[in-house]
Amino acid sequence: QVQIVESGGGLVQPGGSLRLSCKASGDALDNYVVHWYREAPGKQREMVATIINSGDTHYLASVKDRFTISRDNAKNTAYLQMNALKVEDSAVYSCRLLKYGSYIESYWGAGTQVTVSS
Repeated sequence: QVQIVESGGGLVQPGGSLRLSCKASGDALDNYVVHWYREAPGKQREMVATIINSGDTHYLASVKDRFTISRDNAKNTAYLQMNALKVEDSAVYSCRLLKYGSYIESYWGAGTQVTVSS
């Protein structure tokens, strides 16, 4: 059973930066595709960024060029570097791991709150 712990959220002013971490235990992170999602009150959950095993990345259009997803397989940790934060980036950010085999394994973290406010 894989367990995920996210950290790094908090309160930041517009234009500021945060780095979220997603640390996995119970299996090797390099077996998984990593997604970061966010969900704001009254809005649908949306996929913010993805990094696949090869290192290729994909981003939600509204965060491209501001957010960077990365992974350190040696530390079993994935990251989401968020720069130039905007008020509309405020949400609970969650990490999801997916492993594709004979069946799909999916694991979610509990999430970390990001609040962008002056």
